[in-house]
Amino acid sequence: MGKTADWTDVQKTVIDFLHKEEPTIITTQPTTLDITVGESVVLPCQVSHDPSLELKFTWFFNEQLIHFGSNGGFFEKVGGQHSAGDIMIRNIQLGHAGKYTCAVQTKVDSISIAVDLVVRGPPGPPTSIQVEEITDTTASLSWRPGPDNHSPITAYTIQARTPFSLGWQAVTTVPEVVGGHQLTATVIDLSPWVEYEFRVLASNRVGNGEPSKPSKQARTKSTTPKVTPANVSGGGGSRSELVITWEPVPEELQNGPGFGYVVAFRPHGATGWMQAAVPSPETSRYVFKNESIQPFSPFHVKVGVYNNEGEGPFGPVATIYSAEEEPSRAPTRIRGKSLSASEIEVSWKALPWNASKRRVLGYELRYWSRSEKEETASVQRTTGNQTSTVISGLRGSTAYYISVRAYNTAGTGPASTTVNMTTKKPPPSQPPVKVKWNTSNSKIILNWEHVKALENESEVTGYKVLYKQNRHSRPSVMETNTTSVELALPTDEDYIIQIKPFGEGGDGSSSKQITIPKIAGPNAVGSASKVSTLSALSTIALSFTARTSL
Repeated sequence: MGKTADWTDVQKTVIDFLHKEEPTIITTQPTTLDITVGESVVLPCQVSHDPSLELKFTWFFNEQLIHFGSNGGFFEKVGGQHSAGDIMIRNIQLGHAGKYTCAVQTKVDSISIAVDLVVRGPPGPPTSIQVEEITDTTASLSWRPGPDNHSPITAYTIQARTPFSLGWQAVTTVPEVVGGHQLTATVIDLSPWVEYEFRVLASNRVGNGEPSKPSKQARTKSTTPKVTPANVSGGGGSRSELVITWEPVPEELQNGPGFGYVVAFRPHGATGWMQAAVPSPETSRYVFKNESIQPFSPFHVKVGVYNNEGEGPFGPVATIYSAEEEPSRAPTRIRGKSLSASEIEVSWKALPWNASKRRVLGYELRYWSRSEKEETASVQRTTGNQTSTVISGLRGSTAYYISVRAYNTAGTGPASTTVNMTTKKPPPSQPPVKVKWNTSNSKIILNWEHVKALENESEVTGYKVLYKQNRHSRPSVMETNTTSVELALPTDEDYIIQIKPFGEGGDGSSSKQITIPKIAGPNAVGSASKVSTLSALSTIALSFTARTSL
């Protein structure tokens, strides 16, 4: 009896030994990973385990459970094997730095391993930006460093903005390169009497960090102005006037309050300068009037600047002419010629270019119809010594009165004698009709009915045939005085054709567009049957396509 019991215990021990599970072991060693912002990394979690047991992998970040598929999609399971629970972190950010724990669990045991992740990135923004001292052109700054994000700061960059700048701009500093251990710098080359804000950016081997918050606004001190007005010019005006103009100096270049201009001028050949103060910084014009000023006389002019700190420099000397008198003589030999129903050509004899200092800059034509008053006349001007021009946009069969005057900056001179011209009759209003076409031997043959002008229209003297290969190309033009034409064109292309009459009144109304399709296959030379067939087909196909005007 005792021996039987001992044997049973031995059997049980053997069975227990044969069925004992292997322990679960993480083969990945604990480690610290060093990663740069923007990179991706795989965190390994490899295990050795009893193959009969099912594994469950769970990951924690700083002891918080990671929910895959959320958290912005940064975390992804990549362990493709039964015994691997690796994960990938994509596009790593500074906030991903910390402790990652992989926990492995079976029904009989559990185990875990931790990985420390160090993320290196650009520096954080500096803090406590202070303007310690400011002059008219410099500002001394100080700041405190922000976090270096595991990569030492190597340099600082200073930027500034004003109410006149387009956003933040890099500035020049002393020292020129501000090293990573330096927490002060002096900004130079600033504009006097301008409010500035400053900010600082740190850099390291990874990249440039975010800028600091702006400093408080600080205004540079005032000083005498240095910049003079640009584009000093003038001229024109009324009799006995000298008109001087310039571009105002921008506010950011005025260097202080109380800004204004000093206008100095003298007649050509004189030694002493006359001066006048213009206290408004926005002003761009000064007029000196004196009855002794001769028309169109040259003056030397210069414009200086001043503010409450004192006077600045004068700009370069410019030569400006006083106001001139309008031309005193009228053009002569006025001639007119009717060109069409809408155009009249006018010519005249030019006046001397600079007679008695009364310059002629060009000529002004005034024209009005018989049914209109001269006070409502239309005006057309020419420039230079031009002695003819064409007036367009007139009405057909209409009498017009035309006068010519010379002009300059002072105004217009006396009017010439008035000439009377009548435009030609309007062109034919009826378009060509019954347009027929056929093709033969690479030719397109067109025929149409003669257009008869109405009683109040100009007679038809010919026709213009306009043709092109597509609606976007410029048409070619052929003129004829008959009602048929042959176009030597390849018949393997589509053509768009229009016909319009013309006469001395101009071009008349166009026919509807005709689309002539390309002819498939070669035309047999001298094949009467083919020509007849094509002619018959094209006659029936006076189903030509009506389109918009060429």
